[in-house]
Amino acid sequence: MDDDHDDEMGWDPEMADGDSDGGEESMENPQEVLKECLEKFSTPDYIMEPGIFSQLKKYFQAGGNPEQVIELLSDNYKAVAQMANLVAEWLILGGVKVADVQAMVENHLKDMILKTFDPKKADTIFSEEGETPAWLTEMIEHPTWRSLIYRLAEEYPDCLMLNFTIKLISDAGFQGEITSISTAAQQIEVFSRVLKTAISGFLQCTDDWQQSIDECAKMVCHGQHTYVYSLVLLQVLSQEPKGGSTIKRLAQEITKCAQNNRHDVTPITMALNGAAKYPQACQALLSMMARNSLNPADISVLYRNYNATDPPPIDLIRTPQLLELLVDSLFKPGVKLNPEHKSKYIYLLAYAASVSETGRKNINKEELKVTVQAVEKVHTICTTIKGSSELIAELSALYQCIRFPVVSVGVVRWVECTVTEPSYFKLCTEHTPIHLAVLDEVVTCHHLLHHRVLQLFIKLFESKQDELEILVQLEMRKMLLDRMVNLLSRGCVVPVVKYIKQCWDRGDTDISLIRYFVTEVLEAIAPPYTPEFVQLFLPIVENEEITGTMRGDGDNDPVSEFIVHCKAHYMVIH
Repeated sequence: MDDDHDDEMGWDPEMADGDSDGGEESMENPQEVLKECLEKFSTPDYIMEPGIFSQLKKYFQAGGNPEQVIELLSDNYKAVAQMANLVAEWLILGGVKVADVQAMVENHLKDMILKTFDPKKADTIFSEEGETPAWLTEMIEHPTWRSLIYRLAEEYPDCLMLNFTIKLISDAGFQGEITSISTAAQQIEVFSRVLKTAISGFLQCTDDWQQSIDECAKMVCHGQHTYVYSLVLLQVLSQEPKGGSTIKRLAQEITKCAQNNRHDVTPITMALNGAAKYPQACQALLSMMARNSLNPADISVLYRNYNATDPPPIDLIRTPQLLELLVDSLFKPGVKLNPEHKSKYIYLLAYAASVSETGRKNINKEELKVTVQAVEKVHTICTTIKGSSELIAELSALYQCIRFPVVSVGVVRWVECTVTEPSYFKLCTEHTPIHLAVLDEVVTCHHLLHHRVLQLFIKLFESKQDELEILVQLEMRKMLLDRMVNLLSRGCVVPVVKYIKQCWDRGDTDISLIRYFVTEVLEAIAPPYTPEFVQLFLPIVENEEITGTMRGDGDNDPVSEFIVHCKAHYMVIH
């Protein structure tokens, strides 16, 4: 470690030679030092301690007797570490795999360290060593010990030794592992690297992008300082022509996550989107977003501003919180709107969804009128229709309007509120409820709504339907699996298969349902397959309990054909 770094950290290089305070103390209180050293030398296996040499130096400088120290160290040598090594060798000789023995030893050591770790003693490592200990540099090369450091860092965020070790881990290129470590947030250099890795992961993710967003948001929302720093950085990146809109989406999702965790980030959002230049619109937005509810007076203010010849920037009303409030007010069953103000709510939602800006003077409103009409039409359907037969008569108009993304978001919200009513499936007479059939059309038209629709299917699949007979419950879940297979066929492959694999791994799903899903998927798919799909789906297909009854004598059945094809063309990791 160079001299500059030593000075910066306040570490005296001469401390390593034992000539600093310890030496002076030994000359002033030799008896005290001798007593302290002898107590340490009397502990079991002290000769194995990393501080043995500095203690010996102190002991001899205070006039200690060499024979006495040799006798104490040898008498108290219990050879615990060597005995552990001997037992490990016996286990290997007895036929246990080396990797298993190593894991046993490492896991036991981890448990012992977690139980006995003392942050104050850990911080003395630097004062005794004077530089980064060689064993610490070696330690962070191993995943097992890095995971231990992460756990300790969460528990002891003020420990200097752990903070320094987190920086070493980041410097070594393992920052991708510390996305959820609160300690990283205390060091701007480490946090910046971790944030960069998280953003890169989100940009490169194609399938499970929601998980990438959740991980990134959890890290950014660790504290006020990390939130402001990250959002300012994302705001700058969102101005870039290439990928700027994706970054803006990430920033909005992070803001949404912060609000879900009950953090009031509205002032920060308003400051970043430039709302202060438009005081009327800014005040109306702050009022509603702070209370998380809409009111006619503030909606009227926004409507006047955005219906003017020189409206405020569209980004002001494109905040997820406001858009969700507007969607709920127009599509959630049971919400009553004042008829005088309803058109203003519809106008603002359609404006945010359809108007585009290329500079403050170039505002494109070509799609605004038709979007307003579509939202108005579907709002009327959702708020007036009571039964399935009435809905069938409106399906043609509904399917036409679903082509507008903002209408589909509203339809998903309406369906979600309707089908999660406790008595919905009890009163339903169709095999496939018309509301869920409507979602099939949404899935066909809008790739970006796949995750939201899947979450609704999962919620229904896992819901307790105790009022239904067992066989009826099974049929309902098969119908939901049909909806999931449809999602899969429209491109939502990995999230759907990953969920079914989780159901199988948990062991809480009827095996006949897993078998039904496998049958339906095998009928719908054909090669080539992605390696990730094969890695997830093949173990389910190979399981005898699931597909044993689906196989024939030869290799002509769909199960055998899939297995043979995968074995021939893909490397599967078990």
